[in-house]
Amino acid sequence: MNRRHFLLSSLGATLALPSMSSLMAKTVGGSVKAAKGAGLGARRFVAIGNLLGYQTKSLFPTTTGRNYEKTALLEPVWDIRDKMTVLRGLDHGVKGGHFAVHSFLSGVLHSEAQNRPEGNVTIDQFLADEVGFETRFPALTVGSEGGIHGGCQIAWTKSGVRVPPVTNPAELFEKLFVTDSKERQARRAQENQVQASILDSVLDEANRLSKQVNKEDKDKLDEYLTSVRDVEKRLELRQRWTNQPKPKAPFDKPANRNAVEDLPLLYEMIALALQSDSTRIATLEIGGDFMPQHLGIKKDWHGLSHHGNDAEAIADLVKLERYQIEHFGKFVARLAKMNDGDRTLLDSTTVLFGSGMGDGNSHKNSDLPILLAGGGYKHGEFREVPREGINKVPLCNLFVDIAQKMGVETDSFGSSTGRFA
Repeated sequence: MNRRHFLLSSLGATLALPSMSSLMAKTVGGSVKAAKGAGLGARRFVAIGNLLGYQTKSLFPTTTGRNYEKTALLEPVWDIRDKMTVLRGLDHGVKGGHFAVHSFLSGVLHSEAQNRPEGNVTIDQFLADEVGFETRFPALTVGSEGGIHGGCQIAWTKSGVRVPPVTNPAELFEKLFVTDSKERQARRAQENQVQASILDSVLDEANRLSKQVNKEDKDKLDEYLTSVRDVEKRLELRQRWTNQPKPKAPFDKPANRNAVEDLPLLYEMIALALQSDSTRIATLEIGGDFMPQHLGIKKDWHGLSHHGNDAEAIADLVKLERYQIEHFGKFVARLAKMNDGDRTLLDSTTVLFGSGMGDGNSHKNSDLPILLAGGGYKHGEFREVPREGINKVPLCNLFVDIAQKMGVETDSFGSSTGRFA
């Protein structure tokens, strides 16, 4: 079992997938462009989540529909409101404060996922399993690990393994644009061979063991074998990318600064990864190392989140959150200016923005802040759904709708009760 954990954590979250020559990208006019026919019109998905939520009193309007009023936190994205929808009342019905934030994209607490067929797989990884084989990276997980309470732990595989994020612009730049040297390619090929040999050995041991255990343990072993075969498949597909060149970079490798100043650059490189068809699934987590001091705010983010209705603390939080929302808006606007065949990249990319924390002050995981952009949806509204009772709508219903728009045939996901209308 320990070996299983090692294999999944060291391989399963980082494997690249098969190449087709028509999907190679090139540099045109100083920016990354997809080669002719490279994934044009393909559906894409990006999720952005932060650790401590947003001030809902400063975010949500009071008037539903298209004529909703401008709020302090919507002001930075007011110019793109026709490209997004503000949603209120969606959550997963989970509790746990900081320790439930990781359920944002799954609807399932990790501690309760053991006996579920899909575990606490998040919607990004679920989609990557279905469509990720068409790109070099089945999914990109980007963001932060450090600070109090660490990252948001936003991405999880169906095997219950957290997908570690690429934590800085320099690392993401190398992942997207720097082709390995011949020597590194040879070492990687050798590593692949060794890892394949380890998997073969594990499978042989498990198959022998299956003849000696009772039915209950055999069921556990079958689950284990499924996980190992999944890693084996990912390893096989990764081998196909070893000698394939990456897109040429449109700028020099950036220097790392801090989570606040790096945020715009991370957004820019995610946009380039989508445009070059290096991936079609991306997540960005804004975690505990997002330091307010870099915005001229003296107190730390976690301390501010427990504001106790102090007006000065709330004002600082609104300033911090406006910065995050501002750069989400710039990302959406950037996608809207990128061509994707006969439409824009935003038209083919669903962008989900929010948090698994509904109220950082009281540690509530209900009434989550959700903004939805792009993806071919009809936007420009503030929509509110019942937050309680038999008509309550789970956030996972929206995930079902997103999956179906991506061409994935599924009627359920996580804690869904149907498809979001």
